[in-house]
Amino acid sequence: MKNFISAVMMAFLLVACAKPAETELKVPSPEDVVMYQVNPRNYAPENSFNAVASHLDSIQTMGVNVLWFMPIYEIGELKSVNSPYSIRDYRSVNPEFGTLEDFKTLVAESHKRGMIVIIDWVANHTSWDSQWIYDHPEWYTHNEEGEIICPEGTGWEDVADLDFSKPDMCQEMIDAMKFWVEEIGVDGFRCDAADFVPFEFWQDCLNQLRAIEGKDLLMLAEGQRKDHFDAGFDMNYAWGWLSSLRRVYNGNTFNRQGPGAEPGRRMSRTVPVSSLFTSDSLEYAGLPEGKVKLRFTTNHDECVKMSPIREFFGPEGSMAAFVATAYIHGGILVYGSQEVGYPGKINFFNYVEIDWEANPHMYDEYCELIRVYNSEPALRKGSIVPYPDNDVLMFERVYGEDSILVVINMRDTQHQITLPQQWQGRTCTELVSGKTVALPSGNDMLRPFEYYVVK
Repeated sequence: MKNFISAVMMAFLLVACAKPAETELKVPSPEDVVMYQVNPRNYAPENSFNAVASHLDSIQTMGVNVLWFMPIYEIGELKSVNSPYSIRDYRSVNPEFGTLEDFKTLVAESHKRGMIVIIDWVANHTSWDSQWIYDHPEWYTHNEEGEIICPEGTGWEDVADLDFSKPDMCQEMIDAMKFWVEEIGVDGFRCDAADFVPFEFWQDCLNQLRAIEGKDLLMLAEGQRKDHFDAGFDMNYAWGWLSSLRRVYNGNTFNRQGPGAEPGRRMSRTVPVSSLFTSDSLEYAGLPEGKVKLRFTTNHDECVKMSPIREFFGPEGSMAAFVATAYIHGGILVYGSQEVGYPGKINFFNYVEIDWEANPHMYDEYCELIRVYNSEPALRKGSIVPYPDNDVLMFERVYGEDSILVVINMRDTQHQITLPQQWQGRTCTELVSGKTVALPSGNDMLRPFEYYVVK
């Protein structure tokens, strides 16, 4: 019932960590997505495609079914800050990472393990030395003086803004996306800055991509516009959830550049945990059936500012945040490095060395939590029955005859909770540990950041 790794869990992991057999490849439905974000610069200073390949078994063991690769394309040099989001050529790869053939092999090896591959697509802008600028300057946005400009209001001075009123540019971009699907075998795209790109482009783009014969695709929009789903996207970002989660931990005035989980810093109590139910409802209000918000506690943009270990008050706090994020509603994202508890910032403009053997207990815990998520349809598809509280997140997920109770102390102090009457005194299976437990008749005392998941 406690959140420590039990002997039962360890025995499971010894079996799970054996070399995996080839697995049938299937594009998961959005509600079944367990996505792992690959930043190649976390793996090696050069030839990182090969370095990532050596980690595929470990990633698969976690229960991942979707690999998202950050931009792998050739980076521009003019006005460059070495950002992978400054694309010089949409059909070539960054030699820092390896060759196009290396990446094609990496896609094939991922497929053998039952993991589909989606790649970042940066539609809104290119580098300043893209061949497009030289051949088709009319494809870009210009100011009153006739000069090509960077995306207005962003501060992204290393990139040039594209003009989506130009049909030839739009079709050339879609054709480049088709290249990665048809020639390299990718299974979809995470579309960067999707809110900046017109609905009409996305609708035409997705219609053409989904018309590719014999290929199912997963399409993720980095954005919050609800018309993304009308355009044909399967998922978009749950920024609202992340903001609410931060307020629960840090209050309304937290400075993310601040001290993080340094000794002596205490959590804010100004925002009730029950506000997370409101956030969840608002994000899903009006979403078409089968569409999903991608939920996360960190990603490459957030890790530039602060590690989730620091933001969420240490390893235990970060795990409580992940359980809440994963089990309440929506697909899961794990940013490569969080499963080993990397404590520092990660600047994705440069190589960052990660100790992939660090904190094996955290990796094991992620494996177990995702195993439960994958094995229990109620946690992915079930209706939500909330039990509001100021400090403890407690809810049921109900699917058919199955009912699962999730209880998470979201604070760094112990708290007493009154269990729902229908759960009091029941003998249940604690799904993470696999143990049979007897729930108390009445109140239960939870340690800081303790959680349990019972069926």
